[in-house]
Amino acid sequence: MKKTDTIKENRTFRRIYNKGRSAVTPYLVLYCRPNGCKQNRLGVTVSTKLGCAVVRNRARRRLREVYRLAQPDMKQGYDIILVARTRAVNGPYPKLTAAFYKACGQLGLAVGDKT
Repeated sequence: MKKTDTIKENRTFRRIYNKGRSAVTPYLVLYCRPNGCKQNRLGVTVSTKLGCAVVRNRARRRLREVYRLAQPDMKQGYDIILVARTRAVNGPYPKLTAAFYKACGQLGLAVGDKT
């Protein structure tokens, strides 16, 4: 399995927050911006308000797994940031996945979209 390309620099996060597009669901907020590459890059953000390190890491793992499974169904060439909301920690996994696909559909990241 190929490792996911990640976004780690603060300036890149800020650029995507300021100039990218966003979609909000009860489980997560998805920001995206074209990156000029042939592959997607992922950044995951979890606030300390959600809980201790164990809880935050669980939320990160869940969001990364949702992204990993959805990767083949997504358009390539975007920087994507996932921001976990409170429900992403303990919410049912199928609803988290549905929320991710809904946000991708709103931003035109799904392969079938013509936007």
